[in-house]
Amino acid sequence: MLRVLILPCILVIALSSYALAVKPALPMVANEDFSQSAANWEPKDPSAWKVVKQGSESFYSMFKDSSYKPEVRSPVNFALLKDISVSDFVLDVDMRSTQEVYGHQDLCLFFGYQDASHFYYVHLGREADAHANSIFLVNGEPRVSIAQKRTDGTNWSKEWHHVRIKRDVGKGTIEVFFDDMKQPVMTTTDKHFLHGRVGIGSFDDTGDFDNFRLLGQLKKTK
Repeated sequence: MLRVLILPCILVIALSSYALAVKPALPMVANEDFSQSAANWEPKDPSAWKVVKQGSESFYSMFKDSSYKPEVRSPVNFALLKDISVSDFVLDVDMRSTQEVYGHQDLCLFFGYQDASHFYYVHLGREADAHANSIFLVNGEPRVSIAQKRTDGTNWSKEWHHVRIKRDVGKGTIEVFFDDMKQPVMTTTDKHFLHGRVGIGSFDDTGDFDNFRLLGQLKKTK
């Protein structure tokens, strides 16, 4: 009889431990296909962005150089999602570079954005070096690469590529995926900014964005 009672107790304890270890699914907080407009976005230079419609498809195009001049050395052409700040999140988006091939050909994703001089960004650059193809921290001074693991470069083609960022602020982890959603191309751990706005763009190139989806834990914006 004692053995019969012990086994259910062990099962209850195991299930309780599992429930505590597994975080609840993050809610959807943004889902954009740009079929109507880009009214939910705030570009640093609105003249450099437009919604393009091609047949039944629409996308948000960063089609020319930006006139924005940041306070510290950091990307100059990007658009932030309005009125949404998240802590833990999973960001998915389709991206297409329209820039001619060169070593620092890139597109970027932004998160943890506090203000113009305090944020993170992922630079998906063709060739990795101290200033390209990494996870960067902008913290009141020129950007610094903080990736602990990364690839030698991002193989941009003229086609669409699917990109994902996963952020767990409790652990401090940041994971970046490019086309392959099982194996990250960049990882690091950092806790400078535990929440903030998110965005899309480039350091100083051109490109297109579509099918933006953000699952996240909302934080109140100012």
